[in-house]
Formats: sequence, structure tokens, C-alpha cells
Amino acid sequence: MLKPSILVFIPMYNCEKQISRVLAKFDTETQKILAEILVVDNGSKDNGLQVAKDSLAKLSDIKTTLVQNSDNYSLGGSHKVAFNYAIEKGYDYVVVLHGDDQGSIQDLLPYIQSGEYQNFDSMLGARFALGSKLIGYSWFRTFGNYALNLLCSIAAGYWISDMGSGLNIYKTSYLKNKFYLFFQNDLTFNVFMVFYGCHVKSKFKFFPLTWSEDDQISNAKIFKQALRILGLLFEYIFSRKQLFSFEANQFSTINYSCKVQFSSEANHAI
Repeated sequence: MLKPSILVFIPMYNCEKQISRVLAKFDTETQKILAEILVVDNGSKDNGLQVAKDSLAKLSDIKTTLVQNSDNYSLGGSHKVAFNYAIEKGYDYVVVLHGDDQGSIQDLLPYIQSGEYQNFDSMLGARFALGSKLIGYSWFRTFGNYALNLLCSIAAGYWISDMGSGLNIYKTSYLKNKFYLFFQNDLTFNVFMVFYGCHVKSKFKFFPLTWSEDDQISNAKIFKQALRILGLLFEYIFSRKQLFSFEANQFSTINYSCKVQFSSEANHAI
């Protein structure tokens, strides 16, 4: 029986200092477990694109691809590019690993090696799950996230340990109807993914991870993001039908295109 094929999607934006560290964690053994690494650059203004290209060229035991979005699609839009790619290429699973080196692929590997991930539509890395380690994360942000997660858990009827971290794995068959195309492209994309999973009663599980903040530059404005999540929480409670209304949705009409910047396979094209 063939093992499931797994695509690793790494979104990046101005990650010149971090992307080489992220890719260096894919040792030979890890590369052989996975099928392809797809790095999606959202128009970085630094030298991240070249650093990513050089780093991918060093990985000799896995197919690697680097693309750059045709427009600024934000983090959510980059997810849509990668999810579409995973579906079109016939991969069984897609891993999301942010390119800023706050999370590590090593935290997910035990679940892949044991096969546990195959029991769920998604497994979601949780910074605030029992067993997680936070490095360089303030007590204020930690407390705020615990409170927010508790509110969301009560409303959703599921225990939610994180409203969106940078390490997840999704079953491609779960994504196949492309419900994600209708979600916001900004940093609330993962919030939509969590709430939608609760809404359709998908089978998911949170797992602990190590999360570090060192030289990363966060695009999240703490209070603004918290207010946005609270707003979506109230919509989920009082107007869920409207929250997941897919009619005349502006985000579904965007052509999420990209251009190949590097591929380990000759004449490879999306």
C-alpha cells in the first residue's frame, strides 16, 4: 500500500533572515517522508526570494518549488494558492509551515511517522495546548490568548487551543470543494478555517508545539487582531449563515495565480 503523499507549503513575506533556517530543518530523513516543498512568496521586498531559492537548491532528496504570487494576496491568499496546488497535483495532505521560523516541522513529524494524522481532517498546531513551549512570548499575550480561546471554545462547542498558528496539516479531500476560497485573505484566514471546521463538524485535533519569537517581524497588530476575532466570534454565534455565505463573495472571484521562480524539476510548471 502506497503511503499518502504530503505537500509542505511554506508561505513567506520578507523572511530573508529566517527562511534558510526553516528549510535547513528538513534533513535527509525528513525529506524522504514528504513528497514536495512548495514555498509561496507574497512579493517580498527583501532578499528572501533569492535566499529561499539558494536554500531549496540544497535539498536533494525531495521535490522543491518556489513560486511568487502575481499580486499581494496576503497570508490567506497564499494559503489559497497552495491549497489549489495541492488539489490540482493530487496530493493527499498539505502541511502549512510559516516561513518565519517561529514553528518547526519537527513538532509535526511524530504524528506523521505514527500515522495518527490520517485519522483527522486536520491537525492544528496549538501554542496554548498542554505541552507547548513558548519562547519570547509575553505573559500578557499568553493570558489574552487563553481568554480568547476559552470564549471561542464556549461558543463553538469544541475545545479550541489556538485560533491560528503557523503549523497545521490538512487532508486534501477535506479541502477539495474549495470552501476556503470564500474566506478573508488577511490574518483572520485561519480563524475562518477553525470556525468552519467547527461549523461542519469536521474531525480535527490540536497538538502541542514549540513556538519562539526572536528576530521575526509580526504583521499582527495585537489589539486589532483580537477585536477582529471577537467580531467573527459574534458573527459565528448570531449570524453563522451570513458568516459562511458563499454567494457573491469577492474573494472567490480572484485568480490566485503565481509564477515559478525555482523548481528542482526541469520544465516544471503550475
